[in-house]
Amino acid sequence: MEKGPFSVEWLAQSSRGGAQPIAAARRPRSPPGGTCGQESPADPAEAGGGGAVPGRARTKFSAAQLQELERIFREQRYIGASEKRRLAAVLNLSQSQIKTWFQNRRMKFKRQTQDAK
Repeated sequence: MEKGPFSVEWLAQSSRGGAQPIAAARRPRSPPGGTCGQESPADPAEAGGGGAVPGRARTKFSAAQLQELERIFREQRYIGASEKRRLAAVLNLSQSQIKTWFQNRRMKFKRQTQDAK
C-alpha cells in the first residue's frame, strides 16, 4: 500500500523530515518570459516568511537599472503609463516590475520621511 500525502504513515514520516506532500515536491514553474534579471534562492526557506507565492523569484535589479529608476523617482514619484512603457523597454524589465518598484519606493520614501520627524 502506497503512503499518500497526509496519511497516518506519511504524517509520521513528515514529522521526522522524511516525506513531502506532492505539491511541495514539485519544482516551481518559471514565470513567463524567462528569468531576465531574476535570481531564485537555493533553499525555499530562504525565500521569506511563508506568505510568498511559490514559483515567483525575487527580481534582482542591476546597478544601472536602479540608478535610472532612482533618477526618475527623484523627478516624479508617480509614473504614467507612457513613461512606464518607455522605462520597461529601456531597462529590459516588465511594466509590472516598474510599477511594483515605484510602489515599493514610495513606501520606503514614506517610512524615511516619517522616521525623520
